[in-house]
Amino acid sequence: MTSASLPLGHRRVLADLVPGALVRDAALVVAVAAVTALAAQVRIPIEPLSPVPITGSTFAVLLGAAALGPLRGSLAQALYVAVGVAGLPVFTGGASGWAYFTGATAGYLVGFVVASAVVGTLARRGLDRRVPGAAVAFAVGSVVIYLFGVPWLMHVTGMPLREALVAGAGVFVVGDLIKAAAAGALLPAAWRVARHDG
Repeated sequence: MTSASLPLGHRRVLADLVPGALVRDAALVVAVAAVTALAAQVRIPIEPLSPVPITGSTFAVLLGAAALGPLRGSLAQALYVAVGVAGLPVFTGGASGWAYFTGATAGYLVGFVVASAVVGTLARRGLDRRVPGAAVAFAVGSVVIYLFGVPWLMHVTGMPLREALVAGAGVFVVGDLIKAAAAGALLPAAWRVARHDG
């Protein structure tokens, strides 16, 4: 894919620099799904503050989305969720299956797919090229994940809104700000290494 073939206002993402089109895209989607599965095993329980643990998965999700763009990033997370529901132990703590998917974290898993589309779109607009833009893209992605995670947490646990906002978003804000700052450093650095600003 060349810069000239992209819609007006769209730029290439890091994945576009890898040659091979279809085979490349499939390999990158599988790779980001696998990295998300590995990152999900980095788990810090925070009960009784929240039934949802702190994991490394959101960082992998959002970084993968910025690198792959909206379609490939979303496909990677859809693949991650699908193989987990099918029984592969890819969810946090090696969990899998439909019962886990419909538990307290289900909204976050759906949010991964949607946030990937949003962050990937922001990357296509060039927000991943500079430190402030990359940090903003990650922060927006985190908010999108909360928008899916918190309502589902309320549904599953019966928590009132205020309690669910604290347990489903508030306890993660500091960590997500750190992840956004890390992304703000990593993505522009990756572009500098690639020597591409197209």
